[in-house]
Amino acid sequence: MIRYAGAPLLLLLILLRSCSGPDKNVQLKYTAAGKSPEVLAVYEAWFGFPKHISVGYSSHDTDVLDNQIEKAKGMGISGFVIDWYGDREPFIDKSYALMQQAAAKHDFKVAMMYDETNHDAGATDEAIADFNMFYKNYLAPDAQGHQAYLTYQGHPVIFIFPKGGHTHWDKVRAAVNKWPVPPFLITENLPGQYADAFDGYYAWINPGPKGWQPDGSDWGKEYLDNFYGTIVTKHPNKIIVGGAWASFNDSKASWSLNRHISARCGDTYKDTFNFWRQYVPANQPIPFILVETWNDYEEGSAVEPGLPSCGNKPQQLTSENRPSAQSAPSN
Repeated sequence: MIRYAGAPLLLLLILLRSCSGPDKNVQLKYTAAGKSPEVLAVYEAWFGFPKHISVGYSSHDTDVLDNQIEKAKGMGISGFVIDWYGDREPFIDKSYALMQQAAAKHDFKVAMMYDETNHDAGATDEAIADFNMFYKNYLAPDAQGHQAYLTYQGHPVIFIFPKGGHTHWDKVRAAVNKWPVPPFLITENLPGQYADAFDGYYAWINPGPKGWQPDGSDWGKEYLDNFYGTIVTKHPNKIIVGGAWASFNDSKASWSLNRHISARCGDTYKDTFNFWRQYVPANQPIPFILVETWNDYEEGSAVEPGLPSCGNKPQQLTSENRPSAQSAPSN
């Protein structure tokens, strides 16, 4: 039976290197502000809304938000990246507002992950309107809690979750470039169409080219090899955001496709969290690692309860069982 380890495990994970080591000739344009990447976590703000499962709390409960922020900070997470849909989802918009206000009180960061519309007609105009709405309500100097918004090199950081593929991102880029301080736009996977519109890319939960296995045994090694290997060697001028996930199981979701990634007694999280080190020199740490996710219980990727481990009792991190700096990702 899989159980969950305590919060210190997330905070104290040690970054690993592969046996061969990264290419020492790599020169990344964007690196971490400190000695290691800033750890962020994707936050789902829809709980309490009837069309989603009940998890025992509402995303509108400010006491819950305060407690989640403090718990995340104790796990080494410095900010939540919150799914946001513009005025398509008023419940989530209110959740975002409450979280940004809470973050400002707790020395915590928030960022928006824009969920692109699935509709083909008007997708670009909708995105531009949503971004301008977001700026006015959450980024402008008079926006409540705006000081909590995540910045990098002085620019607000906005993540994109692509869906319909109908948005003309060059036009969105031109629109947000008119803001007093243009944002960094970061989208999923690797550069493709509209590569010039995006400043960076993040890895997302993916089992790899063989697809979803019934037992969840493919945890994403080949996918991450391709993601980091490609972006480091071919796109070193882009912001690289690492992806880390503990497990995946969408059986509780109304949209379930019976997809699974096994937690492997905690090894899936450890290996994905540390994978970037195989391609990036130690003196050029990437700016961010994105934990996927903090609380998506419908798709079984939540780390809010802690990190998965095996055994009758939750695993506690000690000097004896801490991941070794010499160990490599599991196969």
